[in-house]
Amino acid sequence: MEKFHPFLYFDIFPGLSAYPNIVYSWLVMAFLIASSLLITKALQKIPVGGQNLFEAIFDGFSAFMEGPLGSEGRPFFPLVFTLGTYIFLCNVIGILPGFMAPTSNLNTNVGCALTVFFATHYVGLKRNGMAYLKHFTGPIIWLAPLMIPIEIISHLSRPLSLTLRLFGNITGEELVLGVLMLLCLQIFLPVPWAMQMFVIFGSFIQAFVFTLLTMIYIAGSLEGHDHDEEHGHEAAHAH
Repeated sequence: MEKFHPFLYFDIFPGLSAYPNIVYSWLVMAFLIASSLLITKALQKIPVGGQNLFEAIFDGFSAFMEGPLGSEGRPFFPLVFTLGTYIFLCNVIGILPGFMAPTSNLNTNVGCALTVFFATHYVGLKRNGMAYLKHFTGPIIWLAPLMIPIEIISHLSRPLSLTLRLFGNITGEELVLGVLMLLCLQIFLPVPWAMQMFVIFGSFIQAFVFTLLTMIYIAGSLEGHDHDEEHGHEAAHAH
């Protein structure tokens, strides 16, 4: 899919000029790998410098995961944290002149959304076995003919929703920022720093929402059919 962009970005690798989202995704991944290697090559019992910052981020994110996932969410920390960090950096890199946000391209977002989709169902099947499929039948078995199509549509809409929400917001931010920068260049005004700060904040919010929804989906697959049956019995008793 062609990049819809109001201003030019650096053509770093001429042979890949048709796929700028891949190139800038590689840049983000290279930065994450390099920073991780630099921090972890000399770990100390008493953290200092970059190690102290990274551990504070890890502790804060781990505490944040406790809400949606509880103690069972620890095995999914690498997936959720890496995905959130990657999306945030892909969002925010677009504020740099000559760079583009890979998440303003649908292909990048589809890849992230499908990762969440397949990981969610893998977790559900691994945790509950084939009993996970009962999750699609609803709390009462005689409602299965109605619930199965609804559940299938609901689950298939998740990657679509994740993709389009991230794409729309990041593309909109880049369009606004690009237009403002072009106006500033034409009338010799300083760079709109306030708008750039707003874009950074918006980039964080979009990464936060994507990560939060990922945790909610994983939590739902962990609860499985037992959770549905429990709510079904509660509803029956209430009536």
